[in-house]
Amino acid sequence: MLFANLNYPSIRAFAEDAVAVLPLGATEQHGPHMAVSTDTDIVTHLAGAAEASLPGRVVLCPTLPFGSSHHHLSFGGTISIKPALYTQVIVDVVDSLLQSGFRRIVLLNGHGGNITPVKQALAVLSSDVDRANAANIALVTYWELGGKPFAGEAPMESPALSHACEYETSMMLHLFPEKVWMEKAERAKRPASNGYIPWEDDEPGRGVTLFKQTAYISSNGSSGEPQKATAEKGAHLIGKATEALVTFLDAFAEWGIGGRLLSSRL
Repeated sequence: MLFANLNYPSIRAFAEDAVAVLPLGATEQHGPHMAVSTDTDIVTHLAGAAEASLPGRVVLCPTLPFGSSHHHLSFGGTISIKPALYTQVIVDVVDSLLQSGFRRIVLLNGHGGNITPVKQALAVLSSDVDRANAANIALVTYWELGGKPFAGEAPMESPALSHACEYETSMMLHLFPEKVWMEKAERAKRPASNGYIPWEDDEPGRGVTLFKQTAYISSNGSSGEPQKATAEKGAHLIGKATEALVTFLDAFAEWGIGGRLLSSRL
């Protein structure tokens, strides 16, 4: 069911039992070889495939096409919401869904820069909005949910999904080949390894975070090995991501709602 195609009595009638899925995308530069709609395109496709696989169980909200992407602004081609404001946007949108009666909400994320402000939004909701504690609200980032297929498992040749990389480029070649220009795909120049910061794709992280604008860590706005992308790899990844998402949503729909205080001291 598509939220935008329903009237409000129908939305309220479905809300108590359905899972509301809100896809979170971004509009940002994806190197010289790919369209700025990449994150939004991929997450919207996955959300639509999951909704089609779970008829009557999912109410699919319109994709939020702008994310927290200020780290990409210096390349141009990016429309971004500052992290603090993005947190507040998510708080307000989720609270709107809660007021419509939804008690199971999945924020399906397709952009790495959204993760921290969305987690902050969930903390704010839990702290400030009583009805949020009487609901299950989950942040789900599709490549993290997808697991090993997005972390170096064959047929992929690079260690993990990053940005405008082999993984994203392959998925776009499969879904929207008209938005990919492979003749412009090449590995960007990256900072030298220091043994602690993975620079998105080169080595495992060790719990150390150092934040830089993308222009300081990539010569062309991409990361990973986009030149190794193929449509066949993309089909594999989309299939694995869709399977993982459908399995999760099917389970999430049956989770109990943790809305009862367990401590007598509260």
